[in-house]
Amino acid sequence: MSDNNSSLLSRLTQAPPVADAKRAKAQLADFVERVGEEPEAAALAPHLDEGLFRDLLLALADHSPFLWQLVANDPARMAGLVLTSPEESHRAIVESQSNLFRELRSSAMTRDDAARAFRRNRSAHALLVALADIGGIWSVEEVTQALSDFADSSVRGGVNLVLTETADLGRIILANPDDPGEGSGFTVLALGKHGAGELNYSSDIDLVIFFDPETKALRDSLEAATIYTRIAQQLAKLLQERTADGYVHRVDYRLRPDPGSTPTAVSLSSAYVYYETVGQNWERAALIKARPVAGDIALGESFLADLRPFIWRKYFDFASIADVHAMKRQIHAVRGHDEIAVAGHDIKLGRGGIREIEFFVQTQQLVFGGRRAALRGRRTLDMLKTLHGEGWITDKARDELSEAYRFLRTIEHRLQMVADEQTQRLPADEEQLKRFARFCGYPNLKAFSKALTDQAKIVQGHYALLFEEGPELASDVGSLVFTGTEDDPETLATLQRIGFREPERTAETVRGWHFGRRPAIQSARAREVLTELTPALLTALGRTADPDGALAALDRAFGRMPAAVELLTILQSHDRLRLLFADLLGTAPRLADTVAQSPHVLDALIDPAFGTPTTDDETIESQVRQFIGPPRDFEDFLDRIRDAARQMRFVTGARLLSGVLSPTQAGEAYAAIARAVIRASFEEVRRAFEAEHGTVPGARVAILGLGRLGSRELTAGSDLDLVVIYDFDEENRESTGPRSLDAVVYHTRLTQRLVSALTVPTRRGLLYEVDLRLRPQGGKGPVASQFKGFVNYQKTEADLWEHMALTRARVLAGDDAFGAEVSQAVRNILVTERDPKHVFKDVRAMRELIAQEKGDDDPWDMKLARGGLTDLDFIAQGLVLGHAHMHPSLAGLSTEATFAEAQSAGLLSADDARTLTEAHRLFNDVFQWQRLTIEGKFDPEKVPPVILKRLATVAGLPSAKVLQEHLGEVRGRVRTAVAVVLA
Repeated sequence: MSDNNSSLLSRLTQAPPVADAKRAKAQLADFVERVGEEPEAAALAPHLDEGLFRDLLLALADHSPFLWQLVANDPARMAGLVLTSPEESHRAIVESQSNLFRELRSSAMTRDDAARAFRRNRSAHALLVALADIGGIWSVEEVTQALSDFADSSVRGGVNLVLTETADLGRIILANPDDPGEGSGFTVLALGKHGAGELNYSSDIDLVIFFDPETKALRDSLEAATIYTRIAQQLAKLLQERTADGYVHRVDYRLRPDPGSTPTAVSLSSAYVYYETVGQNWERAALIKARPVAGDIALGESFLADLRPFIWRKYFDFASIADVHAMKRQIHAVRGHDEIAVAGHDIKLGRGGIREIEFFVQTQQLVFGGRRAALRGRRTLDMLKTLHGEGWITDKARDELSEAYRFLRTIEHRLQMVADEQTQRLPADEEQLKRFARFCGYPNLKAFSKALTDQAKIVQGHYALLFEEGPELASDVGSLVFTGTEDDPETLATLQRIGFREPERTAETVRGWHFGRRPAIQSARAREVLTELTPALLTALGRTADPDGALAALDRAFGRMPAAVELLTILQSHDRLRLLFADLLGTAPRLADTVAQSPHVLDALIDPAFGTPTTDDETIESQVRQFIGPPRDFEDFLDRIRDAARQMRFVTGARLLSGVLSPTQAGEAYAAIARAVIRASFEEVRRAFEAEHGTVPGARVAILGLGRLGSRELTAGSDLDLVVIYDFDEENRESTGPRSLDAVVYHTRLTQRLVSALTVPTRRGLLYEVDLRLRPQGGKGPVASQFKGFVNYQKTEADLWEHMALTRARVLAGDDAFGAEVSQAVRNILVTERDPKHVFKDVRAMRELIAQEKGDDDPWDMKLARGGLTDLDFIAQGLVLGHAHMHPSLAGLSTEATFAEAQSAGLLSADDARTLTEAHRLFNDVFQWQRLTIEGKFDPEKVPPVILKRLATVAGLPSAKVLQEHLGEVRGRVRTAVAVVLA
């Protein structure tokens, strides 16, 4: 950027022509009046009557609601900007943005003040850049550099602020409070145009965040992921949250490794493993522009230096050349290649657009940059010069592509200046397009259209020479062509013949895949495989009950997946799996999502053992541990156990879907998987904890599962209700390790570590949500309960609902002998003598309270609807608590087994027992299928008809309407039974 001390106003060289002069002059008159009312803006007054500055103001009033609002809202700010050198204003704003954390640290401003100042700096800078750009003062390179500088300062200032706050809370230790990022173990890389110093006017900023878990800044390395992920989230909130003062930047973290299953901050070790094993060529291309901008800069530079062999291959990379060929075949338009419609044209992704210039440069960098270090630069224009200097392109290609790039970037900025939107698409409406042409400085639309099409054709010409054409898409079932931007009539006919009801939408979806609009298929290899697979995949989808819904589910999966090449390769190789996967997409989106995350779970479906399942706890635990294998360290264990649980739960869901398991058996299998995961996790957590803190002499631990986990009725989406109980010798309260802890603190932290191991998201995704609220005193009590206190609380303080919860308690893990004691203590509580009438009265009151809080009138809610699973569970629990002192065999049974035992004891009539058992089985079956197929609330208006039909089939009924009627009838019979049994 040049450094001229002259004011912005004195250096103006141009102003766009106005389209609606009358309206613009009226707005300017209002502004002149405002200037007269504000002494701080008085210096503007002499410049408002005539000249380039007045013409520029008229253009802003006419063409940009966003910029005019910035002008009109603060005349004093406007005066400060135009009467000062733009370079000086830029430096002042950038410096202010970087150093706001210092004012917060010195208590010169509050957190809210700082957030407001961040946004006001952004508004001032946006106005400054627009004035210098539109006024002809700064070149494209200076504009993009200024925008990038400001983004750097925003991220750096935001990181410093959040790091300072985190240190004030005692979570990290700053090596240098004046430079919080130094030695923080937390580094922020800018990618994309931000990383290259080529940021758009209203662009998102692409950031990736890495951390070193071994950094000295942390008090506890096991908390690294949690602390640094929170810092990353707070940074994004600080920058992109919209307030009355606007926003700073939209932040995009999706270019990090495996974004579908990793937290927003990724450990360096995980990142190295990812890039070395599954890193894609599109990620190599993204990392070309990577640049450390905040946090621990030295750590970021070291990381990029270590990644250099991944990004820059030493030898000519023939695999990359093949990828580029495939990418070219996908991007290149086959039909209408010379036609560029100006209205609605996307100047970034459209033919002859910015993306083609970037592609032209980056692909040659990827292929040849390993041997030619000079080709490793970040900026597009610089690399065009270097490609020419190194002999790879002609001087004509360098000059014409550079001119086109500057032209297109200028148009891009004008588009984004209109309303501060991240758009690259020209207006489709002719009148709006005429106005926009004038905003770009052209006298009319014809002149603008000619300039645009001329430049786009030049770009096309150079782009077409880069690599040769590839083949069109074809299929045995008919024409299936998805290149270009227009629908092929023959392809639409083929899609309709295959079974798609909305062929136009199908074509647009598939075309979007080939243009790389989904992150999962941005790699060249993925799109190359997709090209060959598309006909067979569409044919398989066409055979499902709802082809359009299945395709939409696959598109959503591609939107969430980090990479799809593995899945696509598997589907390409196995006809049977392709058909089964298509069925999953249509009827069990939850399972399809699992396949999207971990394609190799499909292998289990062709294993002979798939048809001979087990629900035995010990057998399933053995299978889980076999999947886990020997982990390298605790972080590796967390990844492995998530993989194991995903595989086992997927197989269970697929067995339910295929009829290999009944819904009841599926509940038992899901519960057995959870038990195995808890046991394995507790062992690893305990081992790591003891290495740090030793053991408490004589201490013992037992982990109780309650709710559906305890009764072995878990579903595909259930939380885990846990209670941790411990015991120790009061005379030996201190642990033996190097960092000794009191027994109570010891077991509290041990429990917290266990919960973290079960719940923390890693790059392999989530494991379970854990609920500890069924412990004594609920959320107010300690997270782990001392045995004597637990028993005393249950005997003297607990409400009846807490004893109701204990009817489904089961010891899952811990010390076996102590677990037996805890089980006996729970049993003793359950068989305590109680007055059945008082029990039933309290049970009815509890049911009414739940109905008031959560509702009871949703006919598709198997649990809460009156007469549903909650009523059935409450009947069983009431029978246990009211009669177990006389009939101890009632304690410790499942709901249906409780009904059978109550009948044998004469507490239920045969008719009531049969009614309740059949109702429980029906509701439980439907509930299992609902949770398998749909996440969140089951809304019949939004659920695909094919799933409603499947639920009816599960119940042995012909349609969803008949099922709903039948559910209502059964609930009525349950309500009658409730009135009799709990009288």
